[in-house]
Amino acid sequence: MATLLLAVVCCGLYPLVVFGIAQVAFPDKANGSLITSAQGTVVGSKLLGQGFAADKYFHPRPSAAGNGYDAANSSGSNLGPTSKKLRDAVKEHGAAYRKENGLKDTDQIPADAVTASGSGLDPHISRPNADLQVARVASVRGLAADKVKELVRDNTEPAGLGFLGEPGVNVLKLNLALDSAR
Repeated sequence: MATLLLAVVCCGLYPLVVFGIAQVAFPDKANGSLITSAQGTVVGSKLLGQGFAADKYFHPRPSAAGNGYDAANSSGSNLGPTSKKLRDAVKEHGAAYRKENGLKDTDQIPADAVTASGSGLDPHISRPNADLQVARVASVRGLAADKVKELVRDNTEPAGLGFLGEPGVNVLKLNLALDSAR
């Protein structure tokens, strides 16, 4: 009898109560923090990164999740600092990043431009990473660099609780704002 009672309470009532509270108190978060396009179509979640390769878009950090931003295979690469494979990947990502953004071989680039996050699904890039991509995106789209910088500024989210980590730019939200910009 006790097992049956605990099963009903722990596997039925408790999850329903938590679900109901979440739907009332935090409906956006409880439903996946979904982002919709201007047409009202769900295009992603502000919590999960997506791959963007076209020059007219800001590019996310590299992903180690499956075949690039594959949420079913979320994970980091598990490669350590002495790994030749990691060093080679960083070098390759750095060369590609410099080339696509018109940078010199000696220009410093942010670490998040060449390394994957722990989950491989980080939706944010650092502000310095976004700033280095402004010229490329503005040029391809025919927009003024100041307009693109303004969009980056508008889509920069503060550090968690104001002091945990660094501010970050949500790539999906920024690219949607770019698509809406005139």
